[in-house]
Amino acid sequence: MTPRAVLTAAGAVAIALAGAGAGAGIYSAVGPTKTKTIVASTTTVDHSQPASAASGLSINAIYQRTYQGVVDITVTSSSGFSPFGGGGSSQAEGSGFVYDKRGDIVTNQHVVDGATSITVQFWNGKTYKAKLVGSDGSTDLAVVRVSDAPASMLHPLTLGDSSNLQVGDAVIAIGSPFGLAETVTSGIVSALHRSMDAPNTYTIADSIQTDAPINHGNSGGPLIDTAGRVIGVNAQIQSDSGGSDGVGFAIPSNTVSSVVSQIAAGKTVEHAYLGIKVSAPVSAQGAGVAEVLSGTPASRAGLKVGDVIIRLGSRAIANPEDLSSVIDGSKPGDSLSVTYVRAGKQHTLTVKLGTRPS
Repeated sequence: MTPRAVLTAAGAVAIALAGAGAGAGIYSAVGPTKTKTIVASTTTVDHSQPASAASGLSINAIYQRTYQGVVDITVTSSSGFSPFGGGGSSQAEGSGFVYDKRGDIVTNQHVVDGATSITVQFWNGKTYKAKLVGSDGSTDLAVVRVSDAPASMLHPLTLGDSSNLQVGDAVIAIGSPFGLAETVTSGIVSALHRSMDAPNTYTIADSIQTDAPINHGNSGGPLIDTAGRVIGVNAQIQSDSGGSDGVGFAIPSNTVSSVVSQIAAGKTVEHAYLGIKVSAPVSAQGAGVAEVLSGTPASRAGLKVGDVIIRLGSRAIANPEDLSSVIDGSKPGDSLSVTYVRAGKQHTLTVKLGTRPS
């Protein structure tokens, strides 16, 4: 029997009793879903290997330009159980990168979730304690701050524009697979506009698919283009075998830019919310309404199960991913026109988006 494909968090490497995990699902809803994952792993590629479809800097040049901005993150959390009595603890290891000269570090929310202490190790092996500034479960992003590190240790990486990516563009990933800090792997952008589920099971729209091996422990590390810019944060893999099948997913840098700037400023990140679960229609394009959640903007506007949304605002909706992308790019309080098909007839209504519940 062929194993079922699963989408799993790239995760943090478990050092003691447990690691970190995250929800997953390739076709997720605009409302929360309930899916579980397993831990999978992949293999690494030596950084001297030429990049596929390479253009711009060589892999070595990209690495030399960026590796000092990539960090290893060790998280200690309470396990709530010890075989010797009392509370126990566990450690896990993930990746991250320097965001600014203040000492802000970007990583995945699932890497630091539940942490009682966080330690950041820089490229030269020096370690510093960090504190969680904030996180956003809807995008699986978090910011931790290293206040004691000298300015000479902080080498912020530049965020690129993920909207300029094209399928086939060469990329590299740097992180700590299996605790092996400063590991680099290479590949290409395999596809764009994918969807994956965040830890709170909402959709992360416009995710980047890559065949650059992303391993258990790469979570939170950067996906970098051939100009040395961060164009994604590595988060999940999909695998039939539990090993490397060359299908990884990263949170796009434009999402990172928007969300992290708010977290670093001490703000609570708010996301627009429609309040439906969607599916791909069997025989037509659009986003099929599979469930309308009670008391939500969709419910108040009059959307019903069975409706097929074909336009939201100014954008034609060809699939559920398009719908998620439009909502993700909107703000709470925005009013959008919704064109949908019900019982073979086309209708239009206006919906005022709400704020996504946590």
